[in-house]
Amino acid sequence: MTLTLASPISAIDRRLAARRPGGQDKGRPAAAVLAEAFGISTVGQLLHHYPRRYIDRSQVSKIRELRVGQQATVIGKVTAAKTRPARAQRGLLVTTVTIYDRTGSLDLTFFTRRWAPKYREGQELAAWGVVERYRRGLQLGNFEVEVLRGEDAEQVHTGRITPIHPAAEGVATRTIRELVFRALEQLAPIPDPLPPGVVEAESLQSFDRAIRSVHFPDSAEELARARERLKFDELFTLELGVAFRKRRVETAERGVAHDPEGPLVERLRACLPFAPTAAQERAMRTIGRAMAAPRPMNVLLQGDVGSGKTLVALYAALVAIQSGHQAAIMAPTEVLAGQHLRSASELLTPMGAVPYLDSRSRASASESAGAQLSLLEDAQGTPAGDLARPVARVDRRLTYALLTAGVTGRARARVLEGIASGDLDLAVGTHALVQEGVEFRDLSLAVIDEQHRFGVHQRMALTGKGVAPDVLVMTATPIPRTLALTYYGDLDVVVLDEMPAGRRPVTTRIVRTPAERRAAYEVVRREVQAGRQAFVVCAAIDESNRAEVRAAEHEASRLATTVFPDLSVALLHGRMRPAEKARIMEEFRSGAYDLLISTTVIEVGVDVPNATVMLVENAERFGLAQLHQLRGRIGRGAHDSLCFLFDESREDNQEARARLDAMVATTDGFELADEDLRLRGEGTLFDVRQSGMPDLKLARLAEDLELVGRARARAFALIEEDPELERHPALLRELRSRFERSIDWLFHS
Repeated sequence: MTLTLASPISAIDRRLAARRPGGQDKGRPAAAVLAEAFGISTVGQLLHHYPRRYIDRSQVSKIRELRVGQQATVIGKVTAAKTRPARAQRGLLVTTVTIYDRTGSLDLTFFTRRWAPKYREGQELAAWGVVERYRRGLQLGNFEVEVLRGEDAEQVHTGRITPIHPAAEGVATRTIRELVFRALEQLAPIPDPLPPGVVEAESLQSFDRAIRSVHFPDSAEELARARERLKFDELFTLELGVAFRKRRVETAERGVAHDPEGPLVERLRACLPFAPTAAQERAMRTIGRAMAAPRPMNVLLQGDVGSGKTLVALYAALVAIQSGHQAAIMAPTEVLAGQHLRSASELLTPMGAVPYLDSRSRASASESAGAQLSLLEDAQGTPAGDLARPVARVDRRLTYALLTAGVTGRARARVLEGIASGDLDLAVGTHALVQEGVEFRDLSLAVIDEQHRFGVHQRMALTGKGVAPDVLVMTATPIPRTLALTYYGDLDVVVLDEMPAGRRPVTTRIVRTPAERRAAYEVVRREVQAGRQAFVVCAAIDESNRAEVRAAEHEASRLATTVFPDLSVALLHGRMRPAEKARIMEEFRSGAYDLLISTTVIEVGVDVPNATVMLVENAERFGLAQLHQLRGRIGRGAHDSLCFLFDESREDNQEARARLDAMVATTDGFELADEDLRLRGEGTLFDVRQSGMPDLKLARLAEDLELVGRARARAFALIEEDPELERHPALLRELRSRFERSIDWLFHS
């Protein structure tokens, strides 16, 4: 059978594909392990399983010149091979193979059970390992070896720049290396997936040459060229998907042409207890223009912690509502959804808005809206459902409500009824908004907060509740420019780069010694005595982890009984029932507790202006973005605030210490985001599988900014020339393959 990229792994070499580590042919086949561990089942997928590092074994050393501790490659003929039982351990066999290269002899010692390597005198071997002293002679430790069959035999494992592929239990890197080698040996030249014009214009190496060189390079220079080509391919495909989707949204979908200057917006401005910042004004103007257009708006609103995104979101919601439609705000946690509802209530109540569950009998908005639609149809001959024509909002009091898993029984039934009838104007909630049974009558705006915490299908489900609704994506996690260009490149970016007046500075200190810890505790006691409150955050990265929740419970008990027996202490974590979390958070906000011990459930959205101190346990476990979010929970009132980062890392943990040093150096979220990207990479900052975007195996956005720009320019230019990729069917197939986790996001309107 001719080998192709679509061939199964077993087609490379059935004997090799069944091999177990150490040469055994028992147990599960390597092909099965590769499929389970890495999702690799075809030759093409195997060739994209790139080496994680390389060892230069291209220089062959003479045995006579070897030195203890040296990493060396040697080639010699077998002069002796002896196997004996090990003295210390029953069932263990010791095989010593001696090789000679005309300058000296060297031993290779194998420790195995039930089988022994079959090397014969006269065979020529290539071996690589660390030179060790053994008795009166030398031997290789931690070695790899292969038999050379004839002078022209290819060396797979030694005598070259050797690739080290990611391995897994049940399949060794040696087996993967040989599978890749045999696959490349049997494959005809691989067609280039990129258009010839792009390859030529970018002076790129051919794809066939690059894929062969990235696995088995002849030199460091050749490897660098191969990696550049394959990085470009990854970034080009990513940007092509972004450009493809952006073009379809802008040209193929019809949206709602909203009225950005109406009575509700005017009333909001008149009732505001503060003057919006210049950045908020710019953002509202930009979003207003986008919502007035007849195509769906897709905007990413990013701003640092406390920059005032809620006001901008409410402005957008009121634009939708005053135009005769509904709006929804979806948050990733019940705590944050509750905070959004509270903020909305504070700004909307002076306007005369009422919670939907508190509203009394009134004329049905759906009936009135239906009558207006009929009048429009009769007068203008226009279909009643023409989305491009805004319908004036019915003159009644604006209503809003919360929908989360914690809203149950009759209250839930009433909210669902209001959403379906159109009587409920603004729904605020969690993923409960996208569950089955939630049917909006006329949703024209979806606000998605901290959207990287949602899977792509959850986001699609919310936007699917309306016919091509406008989408406003918000994040308080500042996104580096390179991420905005790639993972969010289909969105128009609006930035809030100004803080509202009155925000107090937060001073950050690192705590590493017992004395520093005691001093931090004293600051907490001093602030509480002055009438203020404090947070203690425990490093429960995964709220579903019972052990981490128990750690938070233990820490709460320790602080309450040992450190702060004179203070009132409460505990909050993600495994609590929604009602209990809401109760504790409200009691803390009202001043019933001095100290709140919490896991990262308070990371975003929690607003307690009276809290002025935060202690973060095991701060070295957190990323910069998460630490910045946590720190943003204080400094929200009229007093200066202090954040203490308790660092338990070892001195040699340079990455963790660099993160904490950066927190001390700046409070600028965008500066910290760039540093976080540099330190941790995009795959850690934003879960690629959650985002629906294909992962990057070689390219790194923090390191390859210039390459990102080149790939983006070529991809967008190609989509401009061929919007549906009709002249590039191979690229369309590649998009469908690479974006398989988000196929609806990419290809469906």
